[in-house]
Amino acid sequence: MSDAPYRTWPALQVSGLSEPAADLLQADLLDFEVEAIDESAADGWRVFFRTTASRDQALAHMRRAFPGVTATPLAIADEDWAARSQAGLKAVTVGGIIVAPPWDVPVTIVIQPSMGFGTGHHATTRLCLAALQRLNVRGRDVLDVGTGSGVLAIAASRLGAASARACDDDQDAVQAAWENLALNPGAVVTMLVGDFRSLQLESAHIVLANITGALLVATASRLMELTSSNGYLVLSGFQVHEEDEVVAAFPTAAAVERFEEDGWVSVALRKKE
Repeated sequence: MSDAPYRTWPALQVSGLSEPAADLLQADLLDFEVEAIDESAADGWRVFFRTTASRDQALAHMRRAFPGVTATPLAIADEDWAARSQAGLKAVTVGGIIVAPPWDVPVTIVIQPSMGFGTGHHATTRLCLAALQRLNVRGRDVLDVGTGSGVLAIAASRLGAASARACDDDQDAVQAAWENLALNPGAVVTMLVGDFRSLQLESAHIVLANITGALLVATASRLMELTSSNGYLVLSGFQVHEEDEVVAAFPTAAAVERFEEDGWVSVALRKKE
């Protein structure tokens, strides 16, 4: 028994659209039973219609009203074209509302401002959050030393880390981090009070250290010890004039990226085997 053929959709491949013509054409097409418009192609639009008759009527109208536009009739097999045509859709923010397809739902982290560093308003926090996303933490163990508000560890958990641990030697900071964790359902983080230099900590594939340049230099060997073989160290909390000294303190790690904002620097290093 042969497989049933795919349903086909009548469509038009449209090219040669100027921006003013595109706006006018989109309005005109509302009169012709349009099912969807795929604007993602580099060479123009692909317009899907409910019936062949409506497609042919739209084609005739376009040839009269838009002589500079090229339109070619097509029959498109229904192989989930709607999902493919919308795959490039991104989240849209309107005021305080975000409308997003399920594949581009933003990660929202709630942080109660407190004495703990890390509300997201400082450049170094933003640099570290960006690094977390570029490194792809999903399925990996993450350790955040000097966690402050807990924002980086919470973000790592929300981004799919297999485990997220955070420590700080300031009891008040850890208390604030616990409170922030409660504001972010779905995040699972182990919070520890103590100095990472003396705490009993297992190594992690990604270690985050957004502290100070002087402390990074002083604790470089300990941070390397806490980083798994071939793991990553994300360092921040220092300024451009401190960068050479900080990076030189990690001679057995290779820099994989470096970003700067407002004179502050973030460097991601990969530990060599």
